[in-house]
Formats: sequence, C-alpha cells, structure tokens
Amino acid sequence: MVQRSKRQRANKELVGGLEPLPLADAIDVLKKQKPAKFDETVEICLELGIDPKKSDQMVRGAVSLPRGIGREMRVIVFCKEERVPEAKEAGAIAAGGDELAAKIRDENWLDFDVAVAAPDMMSVVGRLGKILGPQGKMPSPKSGTVTPDVAKAVREFRAGKIEFRADGGGNVHGPVGKVSFEKDALRENIETFIEYVRSLRPPTAKGKYIEQVFISTTMGAGVPVEVT
Repeated sequence: MVQRSKRQRANKELVGGLEPLPLADAIDVLKKQKPAKFDETVEICLELGIDPKKSDQMVRGAVSLPRGIGREMRVIVFCKEERVPEAKEAGAIAAGGDELAAKIRDENWLDFDVAVAAPDMMSVVGRLGKILGPQGKMPSPKSGTVTPDVAKAVREFRAGKIEFRADGGGNVHGPVGKVSFEKDALRENIETFIEYVRSLRPPTAKGKYIEQVFISTTMGAGVPVEVT
C-alpha cells in the first residue's frame, strides 16, 4: 500500500466527498490545498462520454490558452533546409529534415514538447510514428502541427497553445496554468479549454458528452467542477 505524505492526506481530506463546484469555488479549493515546494502545474481532466475505440469518436485538437501555461514550450520543426532559418527565428529549438529525424530515431532524442511539420515533410515524419506516437508528439493536421505556416505554429505553441487527445478511457487531460496564476487567469484558461473540447463533440457520441471535470495540481488532489 502506497503511503501518502501528511500534505497529501490533508489535501485528500479537503476535497473528500465534495460535490461538483462552480468553477470559481473549485479554484478556491485548489488554492487552499497545501502546496509543494515548487510552482505546481494546474491540470484539467475531462471525462467524456465517447468510445475512444471508435475512430469517429476520437477527440483530439490543440487550443490556445489566453493566459498561457506558465512556461514556454520547446518546439521542433520538420521542414526543408531553406525554411530552417524561418523556423528558428520563430523560436524552434531545432529544425530540419532527414538529419532531425535521424537524431530522434538513432539517439532517441525527445527533449521537446511539440513537433511541427510542413506538409511536404510527412514522408520523413511518417517513419517516426512508432517513436513519436506513444509520446503524443506525432504531428497531425487535427492538432495544427502539420501546417504550411510553420513559423506561426511555432509562435503559437511557444506562447501557450497546447495539444491534447482522448486516452484509452475517453479522458482528455491538459495543463491550464500554474498555482501561482491569479484566479481570473486560471478561470479564463479553464473555461477556454472546456469550451473548445465541447466544440469537438463527435456527431456519433450518444448521451452526455462531458460527464465529469476535475482540476488538480501536480501533487494535489482533484477538485470536481460543475459543468452544464
């Protein structure tokens, strides 16, 4: 049996038995939890009424959060050699074609958060599916990471645009800020995330779409959020 720390037990007691709360109240409870010794990330989890085994019910996308997520994302770009300066000027930490793919494949280099690809590079990127796919870093048109305007994509993802996709249980997770964020900043980011996921409801999904929502910190306990 896993032993919880005194802080973890206190946080669990604080949220234990709570009914879903209006978002503003849920954020208050989140901020009342005993903090860790670092600025924890605030994360959101949406439990969706979908069947992720059905391809027409997969929920996946990317959303720009108005207040950012509290850190700059590390972005790489797959592009032709002549576009490398453009990508790096926009803030990419690495850019290129075959040589970048070889670094990932041969050195198992994955020290980045987002991979962006120009459409004409998908023949190169496609060979990395078994490496990038399980990491959730495979470029995709649905998430805005396969695009002709690679520089724009780099700037957006560095500024706080985040990717997400439903997991095997039909849940969508994502970072929505830091504990140190002002309450209104967290509220704006969370509302933006929820409304964007709501807009992606698959036409074939039956019944209630957003079943439950929880917000939590990296080391804290989940707080249930009321959704309509």
